Amino acid sequence: MSWWETLRTGLGGVRTHRLRSALTVLGILIGIAAVILTVGLGEGAQAQVSSEITALGTNLLTISPGSSTSTAGIRGGFGTASTLTMADVSALSSRTVAPDIRAVAPITSAAESLTAGSSNWTTTVQGSTPTWLTVRGRSLAQGRFIDNQDVTDHGAVAVLGATTASELFSRSDPLGQSVTVGGVPLTVIGVLTSTGSSSSGSTNQDDLMVIPITTGAERIFGGTSRNSLSSIIVQARSGPDLTAAYQEADHELLALHGITQAANADFTITSSQSLLSTATSVDRTLTILLGGVAGISLLVGGIGVMNIMLVSVTERIREIGLRKALGATPRLIRRQFLVEASVLGLIGGALGALLGIIGAKFLPGVVGNPITISGPATALALLVALCIGVVFGVYPASRAAHLAPIDALRSE
Repeated sequence: MSWWETLRTGLGGVRTHRLRSALTVLGILIGIAAVILTVGLGEGAQAQVSSEITALGTNLLTISPGSSTSTAGIRGGFGTASTLTMADVSALSSRTVAPDIRAVAPITSAAESLTAGSSNWTTTVQGSTPTWLTVRGRSLAQGRFIDNQDVTDHGAVAVLGATTASELFSRSDPLGQSVTVGGVPLTVIGVLTSTGSSSSGSTNQDDLMVIPITTGAERIFGGTSRNSLSSIIVQARSGPDLTAAYQEADHELLALHGITQAANADFTITSSQSLLSTATSVDRTLTILLGGVAGISLLVGGIGVMNIMLVSVTERIREIGLRKALGATPRLIRRQFLVEASVLGLIGGALGALLGIIGAKFLPGVVGNPITISGPATALALLVALCIGVVFGVYPASRAAHLAPIDALRSE
């Protein structure tokens, strides 16, 4: 019997028992679609996190204050102390002290309620200097950014993020308009270009207001924010210089703060690359976990293929005996049943891949996360489905091949 005859016979066997074959295909279909969608969801999440962190800059260092301790002995978390000052910024801005640092941006930050006419909106207000725009890698859609004169004069000016501007001035041009923050009226002089980041949670880089750092310290934030900083953003000359910039910043701040042992540092330095690697690692772990769960359904589908083939062997004992009596070798019998199992696996895999691709088009709007489907992953899914049919069809096929013709013909 030729391969073509074997394939035709195998397809005929599948068509003869349509309902059982359809249920078997369904098990493989669900498993393949689940694997494609879960892996695609994980890869999509990784790509989204990577793009959002990269948008912040891949050659940046964020210096945060250490933790504070109250008089009652209660320790706050990192960033609660007031250990960073403008003196630190001046020192890190020196090319002699830190030749691998390109720019430094001090930041004071607080959540404030903004009012513009009858509109109001609560957002993050950041006090900084003109270097903020360069360090953060942002650009302006309208107007201008704060300059050194605004900082010197404690200027009552503000630059809005795209989201903040649309919330306060949805029907008018924000430039030249007045926004009141903590009882202080500020004039909008610019609007930042949107980064296109997610609008959910803290990932929205377009929802903020930037003001001169002196204005924030003296007229809005007050308290310890008058002299201390919420953070310092340091930009290295390039990505490869990030390690050198880290060492220079760490060494200089330890010296300025009179700390002799690095373990006692009253500040922490983190890089965007470390955040990216951590987030990617977490997403990869979740992807593997979800893929493993989906893989269980593939195992169930494979067992379904084996069950169907065993039932088929049992029902077709007389047919197998007749074929062997007419000269069919065990190899041909085994090949016929393996072809049937492979056809079931391949059909289930193809339909599962199709369902996965369709799901990747529509599910992101439901789950709120992107799903990335790659060609190699889809091809691998088809290969896995075919292998499932072959692997789980080996035992039933071998059982059929070893039936004695006389016993098979006598069976009822």
